[in-house]
Amino acid sequence: MKKLMSVGIILASVLFTTAQAADEKVIRLASDFTYPPFNYKDASGTPKGFDIEIADALCAEAKLKCEWVSQNWDGLIPALLSRKADAIMASMRITEDRKKRVLFTDKYYQTPARFVTGKDSGITIDTAGLDGKTIGVQLGTIHDRYVTDIYGDVAKIRRYTGQDEVYLDLVSGRLDAVFGNSDQLVLAFLEKERGKDFALAGEPVTDKAYIGEGTALALRLQDKKLADKFNQAIKTIRENGTYDKIAAGYFSFDIYGE
Repeated sequence: MKKLMSVGIILASVLFTTAQAADEKVIRLASDFTYPPFNYKDASGTPKGFDIEIADALCAEAKLKCEWVSQNWDGLIPALLSRKADAIMASMRITEDRKKRVLFTDKYYQTPARFVTGKDSGITIDTAGLDGKTIGVQLGTIHDRYVTDIYGDVAKIRRYTGQDEVYLDLVSGRLDAVFGNSDQLVLAFLEKERGKDFALAGEPVTDKAYIGEGTALALRLQDKKLADKFNQAIKTIRENGTYDKIAAGYFSFDIYGE
């Protein structure tokens, strides 16, 4: 009898340990780390930025053990679908096309997209103004799709794996215009010394068919339980002031949007 009790205790212990290990599964968050001030790495290789701090707050609130994995932007969704990552946290916008492949959480911010040109370029943002011009965008983004669809017949589209590469070629004169998220263009380029000769051009682009319904985490379609945990955490940090405290360290405007 004692032997049976001992076996039962051992079995129960094993089952508890296994369940505990399952609860402590590491959630791998993927980002490309090329998009300051949202996601990038400092000199020591440590992930930094608004996306990173929001993700850390969400994981803490949801009591999830999370770690970061690095992936080029155009490889983020393939990495998620092949289970090399469990969620994408890389300022990815919610679009109808992406909804067919991934499950989005509720948004955690929303901003329009804009063009940037030289202050004295005289370029207008229309078919005539961009005829023969070279536009820089980050490869595989909604911005890539927008300029390709709208201006691809008249302008040359140059695509880059990282946003900083776009800025480098704009400053060096290899690009006439760039297109991207308005907030990132301002914070990472126009407000820096390297962007002093450039300015926003044209009207904000808000077409949901391209720009989407906000920026969110992306998960596999079947991972609804994990998405629900993140959604509840987003709601909680919005209500308890954590979100606003993090945002205030990066922005002087309401990044969350309407």
